Amino acid sequence: MNTQISLIQKIDALLPQTQCGLCGHRDGCLPYAKAISEGEEANKCVPGGQPVANALAELLGRSQLPAEESVWPVQTDGRPQRMKAIIREDECIGCTKCISACPVDAIIGSGKLMHSILTELCTGCELCIPPCPVDCIDLVEDLQAVPSEEARIAEQNDLRNRYYAHIQREEKRRINRKGPVVRANIDTALFAQFSALSDVVPEIQLVAKIDKPVITQDAAITIQLAKIRTQIKKLEKQLSVREDIKKRALLDDLQQQLSALGVS
Repeated sequence: MNTQISLIQKIDALLPQTQCGLCGHRDGCLPYAKAISEGEEANKCVPGGQPVANALAELLGRSQLPAEESVWPVQTDGRPQRMKAIIREDECIGCTKCISACPVDAIIGSGKLMHSILTELCTGCELCIPPCPVDCIDLVEDLQAVPSEEARIAEQNDLRNRYYAHIQREEKRRINRKGPVVRANIDTALFAQFSALSDVVPEIQLVAKIDKPVITQDAAITIQLAKIRTQIKKLEKQLSVREDIKKRALLDDLQQQLSALGVS
């Protein structure tokens, strides 16, 4: 293991692993650790606060800088107040966008069904809030006692493990994914390099690209399905107001096309 990689790992070990992107690196703590090793200022970790900024300065032999301020008050340990996200479940429409956005898989649910947040896993990163189309996610104070240093390290290691597992799963699903991707454009090669050097985090393997003809065919089918569904909804709405033989026949034909494509 060369000196550069060793330094990045030491920096990453000090970061809180919230994967929040408030440092400016939307794709997680590891890319920020790499940037710090290359000369970027080490005081940008908002959830880490002044303790992390100071620890990084000591590790790197740099002057201490004031940490980036948080909008939350400071706890007794010098770090910003720990926050947790909660879903107002009676308002949730089950769009699944928050599930895709959560970097540590702390949200459970399924399409068109109510979602819930596992608060013990939530890092308060806030990444699930912007994609929510009905604004039903709130941040509340974590009322648990400030963790000990030992508990904090264990938590960071667990969050890092969960994030690597999240990236691995997302990488496998990336090519065949339908709909918008809410997560960041992950530097998978960087994470794969580091996962290969660790016995703790899940190993990330790069997924081979699918040939262009397959992607084109998949995209064409998706567009075709979208058009058929749109026509069906329009016809159903019209027929609910007034029955029409021709429109009814067209509706039956479109529904048969959906069945032929293996979609109900």
